[in-house]
Amino acid sequence: MKVFNLRCPHGHPFEGWFKSHAAFDEQRRQGIVECPICGSTDIEKTLSAPRLNLSVVSPSPDQAPALAAALQLVRELLASSEDVGDRFAQEARAMHAQEVPTRSIHGNTSLETAQELMEEGIPVVALPFPGLIKNPLQ
Repeated sequence: MKVFNLRCPHGHPFEGWFKSHAAFDEQRRQGIVECPICGSTDIEKTLSAPRLNLSVVSPSPDQAPALAAALQLVRELLASSEDVGDRFAQEARAMHAQEVPTRSIHGNTSLETAQELMEEGIPVVALPFPGLIKNPLQ
């Protein structure tokens, strides 16, 4: 397996494991490769030191149930909240200012904007790797 350092247009860095450079190029062309933070499929390789992963590390048998339970909890939270997409910061600020009714929301924002929201006293919880949430855990 080849490991590539990747980045989306929003600057989210992540790794991808591929059989070859050609496999990465083909999967990117098909829109299969997506940012685990924001879901963007406009992905580029970044500079990286060569590294080969010869095996995949899986959760241990005692870790797998805890991981599955955590993902199930996050799925339930997402199902019971409104997806406001890229309007997350605006909606959170409007609720904080009591301009709109308070409700549970989720969406996308940059790390910088999330930090600004927290500095303004608006509680924000980052959910890493939404791709894991919308896809079944194998």
